[in-house]
Amino acid sequence: MSLGSSVIACSIFGLALAAAAQGQEPGSPWAAMEKFFTPPDEFKGRLGDYRSVMKFDDGSPVKTPQDWARRREEIRAYWHRVMGPWLPLVERPRIKLQEKEHAEKFTRHRVQAEFAPDRFAGTQYLLVPDGQGPFPAVVVTWYNSEDSAGLVEKARNRVDFGYQLAKRGFVALCIGGVSQEGKGGVQPLSYMAYAAANCCNALAAMPDVDPRRIGVIGHSFGGKWAMYASCLHDGFACAVWSDPGIVWNEKDANANYWDRWYLGYDFGRPADAQRKPGIPNAGNPRTGAYARLVAEGRDMHELHALMAPRPFLVSGGAQDRPDHWIALNHTIALSEFLGHRGRVAMTMRDGHGPTVESNAQAYAFLEHFLKGK
Repeated sequence: MSLGSSVIACSIFGLALAAAAQGQEPGSPWAAMEKFFTPPDEFKGRLGDYRSVMKFDDGSPVKTPQDWARRREEIRAYWHRVMGPWLPLVERPRIKLQEKEHAEKFTRHRVQAEFAPDRFAGTQYLLVPDGQGPFPAVVVTWYNSEDSAGLVEKARNRVDFGYQLAKRGFVALCIGGVSQEGKGGVQPLSYMAYAAANCCNALAAMPDVDPRRIGVIGHSFGGKWAMYASCLHDGFACAVWSDPGIVWNEKDANANYWDRWYLGYDFGRPADAQRKPGIPNAGNPRTGAYARLVAEGRDMHELHALMAPRPFLVSGGAQDRPDHWIALNHTIALSEFLGHRGRVAMTMRDGHGPTVESNAQAYAFLEHFLKGK
């Protein structure tokens, strides 16, 4: 994107936000959003040193969409093999409704959602908008469900994605507190993705939800969670990943997929003998699935490719900078190979935390792909 395009985009969003501050409904920002689907000129078309997703593991090329279907399954099977295989998904996961309250334009239910067969973890929140469904829906991933459900004042306008989207006519299932660290032979981040996939299935089974229009959104830790969930589960129609760090980056302590609570759990060691947190070094080397993935030349652009041609937005900040377009170019090229344009977007802000503007961009993206024709 050129500097001029950035200024135009920011100006349109600024007008929309100003209207909202005056109690007016903001105009559609999609004309501005379209600018974020094109890499800046300096990164356009560059593929870098990333392993090609268009070659099978034996080196043979992907020549047809039918070839891609087989290559896609090869990538998915490899990552599941390294991270630990999932149990079968629950076909119709249960959501146990508890107390409820009406808030503004929606009803907030305290619920327990079935994350795995016969396993219900903690308190979650289901937000259902007023009116007649079926509605589009989102799974919101975060450390806790209260923040994203709009129950914590300090989280307002930052990570209260479920609350904001419910007011916009989405069913939102806000989940948090899900962990299987050191159990079942599945890396914790992959297990969290499995839990979110079951939540997607739970939403799809609700009569108030259109099962073809379910997305996922998360920030930081929740962004990592949303990325792995959407890439590994086809039930998500689109996704927003807010500054998760979309590629390995051992120069950034916050791009910490190597830690035991993500992909670095070593199932050959007891829980109290896992590697210490921190960037890998000679005294504290890589462990678990992360060590194998790096050693075998794999990076997360392969996971991004599993999204194609489903649309996704990287809401970039401190962890996802413009040069990450080089990784995204692989999925852009793949989507075009499959006959689709305008499916991969990245916005940019200063700092890690979401802003009013970056959240407006995320909501515009979800409204376009989950509410549009």
